[in-house]
Amino acid sequence: MKVYAISDLHLSGNTPKPMDIFGSAWDNYMEVIQTDWRKKVTDEDIVLIAGDISWAMHLTDAKPDLDLIGSLPGHKVLIRGNHDYWWKAIGAVRASLPEKTYAVQNDCLRIGDFLICGSRGWTTPENGIQSAEDKKIYEREAVRFSLSLDAMEKARKEGDKVVAMIHYPPFNSRFVSSPFTDLFEAHKVDAVVYGHLHGGAGRLVLRRN
Repeated sequence: MKVYAISDLHLSGNTPKPMDIFGSAWDNYMEVIQTDWRKKVTDEDIVLIAGDISWAMHLTDAKPDLDLIGSLPGHKVLIRGNHDYWWKAIGAVRASLPEKTYAVQNDCLRIGDFLICGSRGWTTPENGIQSAEDKKIYEREAVRFSLSLDAMEKARKEGDKVVAMIHYPPFNSRFVSSPFTDLFEAHKVDAVVYGHLHGGAGRLVLRRN
């Protein structure tokens, strides 16, 4: 079993929204992704999708995008991104998902010996500057991730591998520690998957060997 990760698919099957306005790299991007996905991923593998899944505003409009994801090989695990306005009541989201497609929200999912936790997160402040509204959301998201990791600890067994999924990078552009990174370290998370980075922002990726 292999684990793959991708984010920010920004699908728009119900109401097409061309993504090539953001540059030529987006030309026919979903066809390219599907071709690569089918070459690499088996039905037993796991694909983590770290948010910004669909441009849809309502769950019914997101259904074609969810069905497209469901048609691809592997166990697909989703978390909510900042543009996933269609994602509201988690029960309704889960009821709409195709076979072998799962939504994680403030809880934990087991697939084999992998425990997958997740929540959306929020923008980590630069230089301590944060609006009152951003601070409120940021602190709430930290609580939600704590709940997810608590659920993981209840299910954790020797030999399990823990993956944390968060849409926003869990640190700022200077890689300063945050409540999220503190949680990941305290719970001995094995890997963290995040998205939200487009284009040149990809330079803000932190890699540790």
